[in-house]
Amino acid sequence: MEAASPARLYAALAGAVLVVLGIVGFFYDRSWLNYLYAGTGALGLVAAPCAARLYALCIGTLYTALAITDFSSRGWAHLAVGLLGLAAYAATRGSRDRSKRLKARAKGA
Repeated sequence: MEAASPARLYAALAGAVLVVLGIVGFFYDRSWLNYLYAGTGALGLVAAPCAARLYALCIGTLYTALAITDFSSRGWAHLAVGLLGLAAYAATRGSRDRSKRLKARAKGA
């Protein structure tokens, strides 16, 4: 299990929000985006405990690319999900490196 990190928080929260958006969207239309939201959201809930950093990178890249290629009325939401995922990935990498440095200092002291 991964330690608490920005990527883990992102995977859990984005996963939950995307699942809800996907399910609610089915009441309005049968768009492929609803399947995408539900699928990527469920993946986030599964990945949060063990592969949150990878999820943040992949979903961040996917939704940013989706926002760039199809900037429709949902484009801003896609861009927000994507950029938050990439930010969570970058923030987690920094905190992981920092904890390694702290552990190395503790061993050396």
